[in-house]
Amino acid sequence: MALKEGLRPRKRTVWRLILLALGLLGLLLLNWLPILRHLEVFIPMGVCPSATMLLMKDNFTGVLRPWARPEVPTCTSWGAPIIWDGTFDPDIAQQEARRQNLTIGLTVFAVGRYLEKYLARFLESAEEHFMVGQRVVYYVFTERPAAVPRLALGPGRQLRVQYVVRERRWQDVSMARMRTLHEALGGRLGREADFVFCMDVDQHFSSAFGPEALAESVAQLHAWHYRWPRWLLPFERDSRSAAAVAQGEGDFYYHAALFGGSVAALRGLTAHCARAQQQDRERGLEALWHDESHLNKYFWLHKPAKVLSPEFCWSPEIGPRPEIRRPRLLSAPKEYAILRD
Repeated sequence: MALKEGLRPRKRTVWRLILLALGLLGLLLLNWLPILRHLEVFIPMGVCPSATMLLMKDNFTGVLRPWARPEVPTCTSWGAPIIWDGTFDPDIAQQEARRQNLTIGLTVFAVGRYLEKYLARFLESAEEHFMVGQRVVYYVFTERPAAVPRLALGPGRQLRVQYVVRERRWQDVSMARMRTLHEALGGRLGREADFVFCMDVDQHFSSAFGPEALAESVAQLHAWHYRWPRWLLPFERDSRSAAAVAQGEGDFYYHAALFGGSVAALRGLTAHCARAQQQDRERGLEALWHDESHLNKYFWLHKPAKVLSPEFCWSPEIGPRPEIRRPRLLSAPKEYAILRD
């Protein structure tokens, strides 16, 4: 008995030392994280095989020029192009989109404080850079239609505002997006547009975002994860979730801040994600990264026809990278404490 009593203070001391060590490790990681982020440039990204390069074509840009960017991967294992600056001719893409007489939709959700904080700049920058010279219809989903700024739009460009019920939790706002988009694509948006891009509002356009991005289904390499090895990518790993991607599976990690495609393809994508989210909800589950986890599961099962490089949606917080020549979209600093109730 005396021996046990003597061991108890030692156990407490050991546990205190372990907790202290973990705390110090956490502080070190916080201080060294920017440095570790810079070391990512030494992680090899792979290249497109020469045989694939010779055969790469695109419905909108014609023959691609993957050899112009030998330092980055310009194709996927299933033969889809990865679009980087310099690998396409923007003039050919513009001409082809006009020849097909397309209308391109752009959807964005501006709910709660996100409306005042980001929406005006998002729309103003879109007018300057998004599909310039093409017919465009913007769809803004918000619980406060009267607060949406009214901008002077260019010829052939329209703004639609659609009311949505504000969800109680920000996680539910994020996940309800797929269900709302599916309904809109089956209604007026689906009748008006040929292709649609779905984007987050807390970002702005910084340079030309044109028809080179169009395809049947479009995914975007996540700026924070495009250099990471597959085993480190933040897929949903809980096997009980409908969003689960097992170890050894998954191609790339895609960003839910930007995806797109034809109306038919997006109807399929949003139906899958909304259904999978409902399945998880019925099981009392919630995927780690919400709708983004389900989006990544969908693109693992149904490969995108085109992948956009991180240049198309870049985070300035990462800092400069030699392969990021011309960012198209720039994400705003995250201010969750202020914006999320």
